[in-house]
Amino acid sequence: MKDFIFQNPTKVVFGKGKISKLGSEVKKVANKVLIVYGRGSIKDNGVYDMVTNSLKSSNVDWVELPGVKPNPILSKVYDGIELARKEGIDAVVAIGGGSVIDTSKTIAAGYHYKGDIWDAFTGKYKVEKSLAIFVVLTISATGSEMNGGAVITNEKTRQKYSFWATTSYPKLSVLDPSAQFSLPKIQTANGAADAIAHVLELYFDNTPNTLILDEISEGIIRTVMNSTEILLRNPNDYDARANLIWSATLALNGINGTGRSGGDWSSHAIEHSLSALYDIAHGSGLSIIFPAWMEYVRHEDVEKFARFSRKIFEIGDVDDEKAALEGIKRLKKWYKDIGLPVTLHDANIPFDGIERVVENAAMRTPFGRLKRLEPNDVRKILELCA
Repeated sequence: MKDFIFQNPTKVVFGKGKISKLGSEVKKVANKVLIVYGRGSIKDNGVYDMVTNSLKSSNVDWVELPGVKPNPILSKVYDGIELARKEGIDAVVAIGGGSVIDTSKTIAAGYHYKGDIWDAFTGKYKVEKSLAIFVVLTISATGSEMNGGAVITNEKTRQKYSFWATTSYPKLSVLDPSAQFSLPKIQTANGAADAIAHVLELYFDNTPNTLILDEISEGIIRTVMNSTEILLRNPNDYDARANLIWSATLALNGINGTGRSGGDWSSHAIEHSLSALYDIAHGSGLSIIFPAWMEYVRHEDVEKFARFSRKIFEIGDVDDEKAALEGIKRLKKWYKDIGLPVTLHDANIPFDGIERVVENAAMRTPFGRLKRLEPNDVRKILELCA
């Protein structure tokens, strides 16, 4: 395990009815905020009213930016920055999941920047100042509620890139499990795949002697799988929802990455190209890509892949190679069992579209830590997804 410094500045308020605490926390730093949300489900399930009533009670004014879509786009960020500057807002309140939070983080970072905030995604600008960000989480998947990362798609260039900044950690995130009771089952399933992928990107980064981290990783994965299975039968199971929410947060709030080498992130890089071109849900893209990546690179650390298989799926007394392959097979089956695609065909992505994805990914290759991937490696992984 490597040396590390760990600090996470986000305050988390967790539990039923805790959205009422938002207004008093926002008032400490802001008098007027930009509320960012998606396509309106928060008005159907009552979350919007809870948020605005809390802001009203603390004399916080607001303006709204609705309409954030899954795989959030840069043009919506530009709209948000323009509105925020026009209205002179002091902070951003994200009500939603990763897409809304990442849009909010980018607006908050772009508010003070005189150039094009896309520069932060291409490495031309290092974000050093942001508006305060507050989150009311309604979909658990990305862990963005407790980290400094954001992913945005530039719809003109078909580039889906990320940035990370210490100023982009939310100041406060409210996690109320009951706010996610109304989620469609497919969104719960996609969130589970995303959380598992975050854990595995760190788990398979070839850092030796990470026993405590491996135990944390495996515990998160088992909890996500168990909770998801319960929620697909009963979406209103509070305890299962609570365990899934906190597991998804822990997957990428920094704890699981301490002492490691930074993670591999090849599967995310390939999926970002896939969803930039075909607008597939991120979790569904990962359920296709990740098992194929695992199969392709397993020989780089077959003992670790075998450990994964034994700890997660209780694979019996077989050699490491057989255990590794069986674990990958069972992960793929589990994704399919919860309703996710596991092949390009399942997601209606044509096989002849592989080259488009390879060309898109090639703008950033080589990538990966366990195995450095070149365009031909990406092609072979996508062929395993057919």
